Amino acid sequence: MTRSVPEKKTVFTDSDAVVPVPPQLDLQIKELQEHEEHEVFKQDAGGVDFRTVSWPRATVIFLKIQFAMSILAVPGALGTLGAIGGSLSIVGWGALNTSLADMCGFIWGRIAKELVGLQILIAQVLISAAGIVSISTALNALSEHSTCTVAFSAVSAIMITFFSSVRTFSRLGWLTWLGFVTFFIAVFIFTVAVTQQNRPAAAPKTGDFDLGWKAIAYPGFIAGMTASANIFICESGSSMYLPVIAEMRRPREYRKAILTAGLIVTALYLTFSLVIYRYCGQYLSTPAFGSAGELFKKISFGVALPGLVIGVGIYQHVAAKYLFVRVLRGSRHLQENTVVHWSTWIGANLVFGVLSFIIAEAVPILNYLLGLAGSLCFAPFSLIFPAVLWMYDFNAYKSSGGTQRLIYSFHCAIVLLGLFMVVGGTYGVAKAIQMAFANGLIGKVFDCADNSGTIS
Repeated sequence: MTRSVPEKKTVFTDSDAVVPVPPQLDLQIKELQEHEEHEVFKQDAGGVDFRTVSWPRATVIFLKIQFAMSILAVPGALGTLGAIGGSLSIVGWGALNTSLADMCGFIWGRIAKELVGLQILIAQVLISAAGIVSISTALNALSEHSTCTVAFSAVSAIMITFFSSVRTFSRLGWLTWLGFVTFFIAVFIFTVAVTQQNRPAAAPKTGDFDLGWKAIAYPGFIAGMTASANIFICESGSSMYLPVIAEMRRPREYRKAILTAGLIVTALYLTFSLVIYRYCGQYLSTPAFGSAGELFKKISFGVALPGLVIGVGIYQHVAAKYLFVRVLRGSRHLQENTVVHWSTWIGANLVFGVLSFIIAEAVPILNYLLGLAGSLCFAPFSLIFPAVLWMYDFNAYKSSGGTQRLIYSFHCAIVLLGLFMVVGGTYGVAKAIQMAFANGLIGKVFDCADNSGTIS
């Protein structure tokens, strides 16, 4: 007799039930997938994971990008424009600076994309050159000009290139904290020092003297445009944000980082610059740390040195990362540890390090390099291109009435202001450089002379 086997019954539990995905959630998933397709670095590509930056860490990187060596030139710009004019410039430029080659290529074509990309590289090289000048000045001050300035510039370029060669912004995170904190402390020490002295270090040692502080000044065109370009660049690093956003874990959170950093940076520049100008007046050196006397100049430069290297290194890192992505985008070498990957990355950093060193030795004065970068490159990045891109997206506002047309007209005015800054600022800085060579302020290229006590 055959023994019957009881039939197994399939038991379904609540966890096995197929729950339909709500349409709204399904739409959000599709949007996230679509955004992921357009990201430069993929999170599931294997190899190097670039997408590891949180929004608080992005905030610190943005702070270090903006609060950098410009603070060493802005007080001198207030000396040219006056306290009120300089303050309005800091606040006004800070409000207008917004956050490029792929986007410009989208509306203007391949030629524009390549030209804007080249402009990005030129901007970073000019900033890196200015950083080499600042760091060589610091080394001169700390060592009391123990060797040729060209040697100090070479050492500066090597340190910057070493730092910029770190591949991902996440690995730069704690170093960025260190750079921001040390630089802030250095500026704070210097600011307190100048408030406690009887007279600026460069003022006459005895007798009465005119501090030269002015609420409103009336500079000539060349001096005024050079000063405006120096103030403009102090908060125009927003074009540098895009590579950082590309490495954020959640790129949509970039607004929180940008707004937080923008408010803090504007407050820092406004406060420190006004206090420094109030106590130093016309006796300001460039870089500004030289205005506090030998002891505090050494202390300030010594504390600020890590911040200078790290801050400039970020700019060179962005230039190298842009070239690196342009060369390897779409290939497996972009995120895999191959020989091509590493040789491209290291090679890009070395090229920009050498170029920055050469330019630093050709124009070895900080405020001229910053002014040239601000007017020639960062004015388009922060004023013209964002406004034009907005006008492209909201082209319908042009033919609308009321508020929409007014907003469109406002963006047209920003473009015109940017064009004026490019033409007028570049002309003003170029003439200032020409005059510096003519009157001996810039003696010669690759000059061994001490650069730690130049009076502006």
